[in-house]
Amino acid sequence: MPHELETAFDAALAQIERLLATEMKTMDGTPALPHLEKLEKELKRERVDALGRGSVDREWFQKTVRWLVEWVPEDDVTLVAALGRIVRAAPPAV
Repeated sequence: MPHELETAFDAALAQIERLLATEMKTMDGTPALPHLEKLEKELKRERVDALGRGSVDREWFQKTVRWLVEWVPEDDVTLVAALGRIVRAAPPAV
């Protein structure tokens, strides 16, 4: 399972890189660059922590998804799906 978790984080980070290259806009039409950079930084930090403990911090995950859906365009669910893959790859916290 640790390999699946690592792969899921890597896929989410790759998705952020793709969106940065497309100059993604937020739901209100402003550049998504600051949001994507913040998400990238948080994913990198949580990746290290999650791989170390073997699970994803559910509180972090819920907070991050709520924040994400506040700004991500409704017609682009790729980031939400990428985060969903992370939580599905993580073993349940004990």
